[in-house]
Amino acid sequence: MCYKLVLFFYVFMFTLAPPNDEVITWRDDIKLSWKNFKGDPKPNSNAVAVTASGITFEYSVKEAQSRIVSFTTTIKAHFYPNKSWYIKELADNHILAHEQLHFDITELHVRKFRKEVAQLKVSPRLKNELRRLHEKINTDLATMQNLYDTESDNSINKEAQAKWQLFVKKELKALEYYKSKD
Repeated sequence: MCYKLVLFFYVFMFTLAPPNDEVITWRDDIKLSWKNFKGDPKPNSNAVAVTASGITFEYSVKEAQSRIVSFTTTIKAHFYPNKSWYIKELADNHILAHEQLHFDITELHVRKFRKEVAQLKVSPRLKNELRRLHEKINTDLATMQNLYDTESDNSINKEAQAKWQLFVKKELKALEYYKSKD
């Protein structure tokens, strides 16, 4: 018997995207451009741009005689164009780089998640362990996204922005084995 569970998390939005909503999966060779930000700017927002990104997590377990014998996972970093937006008159390449780093931070946490999952052993508690890991990674992701915005003052502090770019690049490199491949 095979069970499948799909869980979604959206940084900044906390709503489920419609099934046919456009999605961009993180890849090394694809960088965001302003044309990817298709949502409507939110009235009364102080932001110049908002990136909606998140981790899509799916797992299945195979059971034999009521025991879990194996499992597979799919973990991806996604960007949601229709939930992401910018104010054209105020946006520039510096702000776009800030938004790209939000997406890169999501990929960083995907890699951390994959590394944790790779260390799991088949056990009766596997499903609970996967759910717990997913919750922990999403909490860590939200914390890092908020810290990034706070320390960079939403990209205004260019020195802090540059430090974050170097930090994330280094962390992604350290976890390159777990990078998204599609």
